[in-house]
Amino acid sequence: MLATARTPILEGNLLYLRDAIARRRPDLRITLLLEPYSYGFIGKLGYLRRLVRGMILLRTSGWFIVDNAYLPIHVLPHRTGTTVIQVWHAVGALKRFGLDSLVPLDEPERRFLHRHYDWVVCSAERSRAPYAAAFQIPVERVLPLGAPRVDFFADPAAVAAAKGLVEARYPEIVGKRVVLYAPTFRGRGAGKRAAPHLDAVALRAALPADHVLVLKGHPNLDSLGIATDGFDIVMDRITPINDILPATDVLVTDYSSSIFEWAALRRPLVLLVPDLDAYEADPGLYLDYRTEMIGVQVRDTASVAAAILGRAADLAPYDAFIERHLGRLDGQASDRLVARLLGPGPVPGSDARSATLPPDVRPE
Repeated sequence: MLATARTPILEGNLLYLRDAIARRRPDLRITLLLEPYSYGFIGKLGYLRRLVRGMILLRTSGWFIVDNAYLPIHVLPHRTGTTVIQVWHAVGALKRFGLDSLVPLDEPERRFLHRHYDWVVCSAERSRAPYAAAFQIPVERVLPLGAPRVDFFADPAAVAAAKGLVEARYPEIVGKRVVLYAPTFRGRGAGKRAAPHLDAVALRAALPADHVLVLKGHPNLDSLGIATDGFDIVMDRITPINDILPATDVLVTDYSSSIFEWAALRRPLVLLVPDLDAYEADPGLYLDYRTEMIGVQVRDTASVAAAILGRAADLAPYDAFIERHLGRLDGQASDRLVARLLGPGPVPGSDARSATLPPDVRPE
């Protein structure tokens, strides 16, 4: 079972795991639950119906893999024959999340979210302690096997193909310097809102004609709340950002975990972070942003333009940053997790939890 309440399409870690499972065990039945949560009244009613179905499937699955909070898991402990694995949708540990934000979650979320995981998977050793805190799970049950979605960046052919698809869809970017603005959101829950700091009209006016300014809004934000004036191209929110990054020359963002994946391409990065002090207070950060981050940090739109035109990004620290936050960038993260999950050991229906886990962290 692969489930998410984030997007209506299979993408990210779950997509790469689906493909790896199918390669290794084509005989296994893989069920997908791709059902985004809605904060509206009608959406909540529909979610209650899906909640019941999810709890039934949880009772009948050998493995239940999620990339976000998923209420059927958190309500009650699951049966011994089911193994629940959290692979989280974001890479690395940048902003505090889950149960480890500096400002605690409101009830009932704080009481019910992120309970009853058997294992959590993260990208590198550095992320183990943050993930253990975010999911309130012993650190020995956090496995630094790599992020499956990052396998894409270790495959030059896949990166080139993705670039070709974006250029075919948006031919106006061909031969231009593509500047992608892709910030994360502010707030949480129904109060999520777009980052307010970039003046795209002013930035577009400051850039030469051979630059294309592209907006990629966060997939969890309502497009009606995202300002689009000044952008040459507005990407749809559902297309995964990893499909767009190969066609990008400069990434402008803030506290998005896409920074880690962008690092794998070793291209210029501009960080627009005028609210850094406030962000350090809520939700908080897992690293010292001023000293540990790659790229060029700026506080206003004029400085964004200057950084883009000056091509002032220092790429020297990228290798150390990648090793620290992505671990082995070898394209094998999906296969490592599936090998741990599926073999050697019994097929679903037996005691999958105890028989397929790494021997060094097997429960008593």
